[in-house]
Order: sequence, then structure tokens, then C-alpha cells
Amino acid sequence: MKKLFLIPAAMLISTAAAAPKISAQSIIVNPTQPDLSVSVRVDKDTSGNQNPAYRVGDKISISTSANRDAYVYLFNVNPDGTVDQILPNRLSENNFVKANTTKVFPAPDDKFTYTVAGPIGQNKVLALASLTELDLDDISSFKNAQDQFATVNAKSQAGLAQALSIVVNPLPQNSWVSDTAFYTVAARNPVSTGSLFVGTNVNNATVILNGQRLGGANVTYSNLRAGTFPVRVQAPGYRDYTTTIAIRAGSTTNLNVEFAQAVTPAPAPVQGQYTVTLRSPVNGARVFVDGDEVGVIRNGVLNLRLSRGAHEIVVVASGYRTFTNTYNVTQNGQITITPTR
Repeated sequence: MKKLFLIPAAMLISTAAAAPKISAQSIIVNPTQPDLSVSVRVDKDTSGNQNPAYRVGDKISISTSANRDAYVYLFNVNPDGTVDQILPNRLSENNFVKANTTKVFPAPDDKFTYTVAGPIGQNKVLALASLTELDLDDISSFKNAQDQFATVNAKSQAGLAQALSIVVNPLPQNSWVSDTAFYTVAARNPVSTGSLFVGTNVNNATVILNGQRLGGANVTYSNLRAGTFPVRVQAPGYRDYTTTIAIRAGSTTNLNVEFAQAVTPAPAPVQGQYTVTLRSPVNGARVFVDGDEVGVIRNGVLNLRLSRGAHEIVVVASGYRTFTNTYNVTQNGQITITPTR
């Protein structure tokens, strides 16, 4: 959605909004499973299972709900990596959502609407719910008195994830949770387009078409430019599947991928760095190296790129004692960690 354009009273605001839920883990994820939950939807797909497309100029609304009273914050990651803060804003300052209710932005009685503006391509919306109100002063700010929407300091999805991780780090892990959604923005007069369905036999697969990440598998992606393109399907713990497919205007191309278990070998060291494979039976454990969070244990494995020398490794997991140790890295290798309760 690039930027939001405001025309007061009964006139318009321009923005793009979320679409189907694919994976909350792609921006920021709580390693625990709190009893707090949040969801984000768009008006063209209330189920969160499709991938609706919006053309530039279309009106759109975002809805969010939580199972407990919570403060909900919405961010949009644009195709070019810039980030917009959708909520709270100076038009809808109240971001408090009552338990088991759905809040729509804009609400029916609001004196503004959202209109899709661009840029063209795949976007992502993050909904972050917290039982306590968060201080976002270090993440976003209103540049002047006329700004209706705050400017986000982060210039990429990774930057947003890092900034938000710092904000939620002091909170109890059962007091916040996140959800993400995807949507596609197409030109008002698009070129001939077709659709692509990618089916897989595993969860958490990712589809990359012509170098651009589309989202998860087992989803139909519409409004794709016709032509022949390389496609890559990735899944944690499996070798990437690559092929070339043809998108035909007015039809759906089907691609079914059957993964066989085979972990990709770790890459050779580059510029004095080494690959250290961290193994732990505690999936979802958060890993910190020298004070910085570097990832989460998935399928028992997390590959780290470390420079030569001593590094402090800390592993944090709900229900386990925090593991801390210092390792001297001189070559590629692996470390096995089993936190105790």
C-alpha cells in the first residue's frame, strides 16, 4: 500500500489491506502457545483461506478480532520492503478490541474509507495483539501535525520484526500473539492474467514465482501475469523443488509437489564465517547469539552463520530453564542443546 492518502470528512483515504492468512511466522511469532489469539481478514475473504486480489482504486476494509480484551496493532509490509502503520492512527486512535468481537477498519460510521493505492504486487499485514498497551515510540512516529498515519522507522520486514521483538521482549509470553495475512494489488488495467495452484504434502511450504515470494502452498494465486516462469517450492527440512511453469491467461495452472525428506547440506564458510548447526528437541525455542535473537528452533534444527571466535549462545523456551553457554567457533560444526525443565 505504499502510503495512505487522506481526504477528510465524507471523502477518501488510500491504503491497501490484508488478505488471506498463510503464516504468522513470517514476521514475528510467539514461541509459546498463549491462550490469547488474534486474526486479521479483508472484506473479500472473511475465511482467511483464499488469496483475493484488489485493483488500484478498489475500496477495502480490514477486520480484526481477539478471544480476549486486547490492544491490536496493524502494520503493512509493502512489496518494496517499506512498512506502513495502519492502526492506531489519528483517524482511528482506539485500537482496543473487546473479547470475541470483530472490529472493522474503517467502521461503518467512520467518515473515511480505505482505497487500494499500490504499489503493485504481494503485500503482507501483521496483526499484533497485546493484553497491555504497547509503546511504539521507537518504531513509528507522526512526522508533523498534519500526518494522519505514523511513519514506521523500519525499512524492511526484518527490521520490523527486530523492532517489534524488542517491544514485546519484556512482556510475559502469554500476554501477546500475532497473525499475518497476504493480499495482492493489481493494476486497474492489468495485462492478461492467469492463476496458479501449488499443492504439497507438507505444512509450512513456501512458493516463490520468478524470484518473488507468493506465500504458502495449497493456495490458488490469481491475477498472475501470463508467461513462462521459474518456480521454487521450499519447506523446512526438505530439499527445494524447482521447475518451470506456464501461466496462461484466463486459466489455472496446477502444480503438485511431493517432498521427500532430505535436509540441504550446510553451505561452505564465506569470508571467515562458519556454519554451526544448532540441534535441540525443543521446537519453538528462541535462540540468541551474543545478545541478539537469531531465530527459532524448527524441526529440531537451526543453522547459524558465525564468525571465528567465542560466541555466547542462549536458548529460551517456555517451561524450560534458560540455557547459556559460550562456544569457540573455529570451523563448521554442530552443537546439541537439551534444555532442562
